[in-house]
Amino acid sequence: MKQYKPTSAGRRDGSVIEYKKKLTSTKSNPHKSLTKGKLGTGGRNGYGRTTSLYRGNGNKKTYRLVDFRYNKKDIPARVETIEYDPNRSGFIALVVYADGERRYVLVPQGVAQNDEIITSETAKPKLGNRLPLSAIPVGTFVYNVEIKPGAGARIARSAGNYAEVVAHDGGYTLIKLPSTEVRKIIGTAWASIGAVSNEEYRLVDLGKAGRARHRGLRPKTRGSARNAVDHPHGGGEGRAPRGHRRARTKQGRPTGKGQKTRSPKKYSNVFVVSRRKPGRLMKIGGA
Repeated sequence: MKQYKPTSAGRRDGSVIEYKKKLTSTKSNPHKSLTKGKLGTGGRNGYGRTTSLYRGNGNKKTYRLVDFRYNKKDIPARVETIEYDPNRSGFIALVVYADGERRYVLVPQGVAQNDEIITSETAKPKLGNRLPLSAIPVGTFVYNVEIKPGAGARIARSAGNYAEVVAHDGGYTLIKLPSTEVRKIIGTAWASIGAVSNEEYRLVDLGKAGRARHRGLRPKTRGSARNAVDHPHGGGEGRAPRGHRRARTKQGRPTGKGQKTRSPKKYSNVFVVSRRKPGRLMKIGGA
């Protein structure tokens, strides 16, 4: 992490990641055939109505086509470059396969330029390799975990995150998620070995509102500061209390510390072995 001298109010608390020490190149020149344009929604749907609050503006970003399916099996690949991706918190790597094809993949901590990785059922559980959950030893940290075989990675994809293989039982693998939830996943689903790179991401202090606006984040308004028609916490004479026993979202659903928000009829409840521990007990990686 890099801390600036307090030459202004914004510099005083702001911090940035030293990308020069982590990336092979800090120039914004991604592999052109693996990019496409991306339109910002501003948090609005096709009707122009806001469906995701506090989004808008932000710098224009080129979208990198990252491979989360890893359907190129039994062909070794070499890490050519490690690059910054403005669309995600972790770093990405441009890998070149033995047959000459290039793809972007999410890179784990500890993998460097010119390292070799492979996706194979017979691969060793080495950093960066990808193999079925049933072939991964207990206690191993994994990322880019599939929920259904062949559907692509869904779990543990953000910076510094990882899941831990806890046990193998009856064709299923039990993994501990970053939220501390323990879930069983079919053993034929695939996962990559390691933890996602850029683990210092969560320590970054933006320092000023302008940096948040460059990221496309708009200011948040407290529910209690709104009118009653706009939020369940709004209205009242003067500084009114919440008015409800539990904290709610704008849509009236429960939110906040320690409140259960999961549907009791959710299809995946049968796969949850142990529910997550809410609040301050929850740590990255379930540690």
